[in-house]
Amino acid sequence: MPELPEVETTRRGIAPHVQGREIREVLVRQSRLRVPVPEDLADRLIGARFGEIRRRAKYLLLPVLSGEGGENVENGETVASTEGTCTAASRSDDGGGVREKGTLLWHLGMSGSLRIARLGELPRKHDHVDLVLEDGVILRYHDPRRFGFVDWLRDDEAHDTRLSRLGPEPLSQAFDGARLYALSRGRQAAVKPFLMDNAVVVGVGNIYASEALFLAGIDPRRAAGRIGRERYDRLAAAAKEVLAAAITQGGTTLRDFVSGTGEPGYFAQRLNVYGRAGAPCRRCGGELKHVTLGQRASVFCPRCQR
Repeated sequence: MPELPEVETTRRGIAPHVQGREIREVLVRQSRLRVPVPEDLADRLIGARFGEIRRRAKYLLLPVLSGEGGENVENGETVASTEGTCTAASRSDDGGGVREKGTLLWHLGMSGSLRIARLGELPRKHDHVDLVLEDGVILRYHDPRRFGFVDWLRDDEAHDTRLSRLGPEPLSQAFDGARLYALSRGRQAAVKPFLMDNAVVVGVGNIYASEALFLAGIDPRRAAGRIGRERYDRLAAAAKEVLAAAITQGGTTLRDFVSGTGEPGYFAQRLNVYGRAGAPCRRCGGELKHVTLGQRASVFCPRCQR
């Protein structure tokens, strides 16, 4: 599953090609995603421009700015596609009207990716949504498992239940050892699921929680409430370190992940424990062990993590 660094890598990859550009055409080849593609997506987008793309946790937020010519939309013909039908819509030449402001909320799900294509590049199987921008740029959404979605955010983030309950960003000053220590008091659950709780901090998924706990020397099975403040200071610092390194290197190499420009991630070369059960610890040489915590696979070093 794409985690925070992968989503941030996608944001950085597509932003220079998308921000400020007018949306000329919307093509939906498969609308049955985890959240159905809004039926009026073309009506809302065509003729508008994208503002500055942001990320919140694993969500991408694409502000849609008012633009001329956005209210009169013509429906194009329906054409065959590998996933059923493709409904196309494009801007009318008549123009007129001012588009309302809003935000596209995009989630990549388990296997989704957003990448930049150009007019003339034929879609592949599982390329479900195209947003055709000026100058022939295409923002193309690919999702074999269809667990991702694109939705229209009508209200601000504070009124959307998917966003309003999220904890702080892990690379922000709001996330530190003091927060982990305060929220963990009295908790008997293992520290790894605690660290992965989006209400505690967003975006520290399975890969990066495993790596951060290794760097901090903390056994992922240890009860969250039995870890002291000093160790939580180390854990918060380790989480920031591993996430920042992954973002710098373009995310983690997962089977399905590519960046916004189509490049794979490269962070997997530096993983210390994730996916390495049975291999020798890079620090002490001992055998790495596998356990299941919160229904997620966890790998750790019994010698280095206590």
